[in-house]
Amino acid sequence: MPKTAEAAIQANEELVACYKRIIELLGEDTAREGLLKTPERVAKAMQFLVKGYDEDPEAVLRSAMFREEGYKQMVIVKDIDFFSLCEHHLLPFFGKIHVAYIPKNYITGLSKIPRVIDIFARRLQIQERLTMQIKDCIQQTLNPLGVMVVVEAQHMCMQMRGVEKQNSLTTTSDFTGFFRQTQTREEFMNLIKG
Repeated sequence: MPKTAEAAIQANEELVACYKRIIELLGEDTAREGLLKTPERVAKAMQFLVKGYDEDPEAVLRSAMFREEGYKQMVIVKDIDFFSLCEHHLLPFFGKIHVAYIPKNYITGLSKIPRVIDIFARRLQIQERLTMQIKDCIQQTLNPLGVMVVVEAQHMCMQMRGVEKQNSLTTTSDFTGFFRQTQTREEFMNLIKG
């Protein structure tokens, strides 16, 4: 649910104070020229990076739902860039998402699928949940014959810290309906790799 203007201002002020304290606890001087406005910039950036909490992904899909015209094959939107924050370390993870659905009664505007992805990605996330949320939203809203989502991501929490494996890629997938059939899943995977 969107915040009121007053609540947003209060949240921003509290975030600024928290980030100022974090910088101080890290041993820096918040009065130093380069850091004077850093708490405000970080607060503003964080509010942007988690703005998905204030948006309704199902409403986005419903805003451009159309009766399908007899088309019963896959609709695929692939290579959708996304950026999110890992809820465990508040570090970015990012990559590409591929989505397919097979219409039953409705189709949606093609730009709505990337918008749904952005809404879920702009929350504190884990890749597995992100994959399921996208799939569930499309399934519940459009009620297609099937949905499949594949997420390929790099995680800065694995690349910048911890095991420090810079070239690692994590892939998750989830599916419903006709995509439970091996042949349908394989067709989708071939089309997104081709």
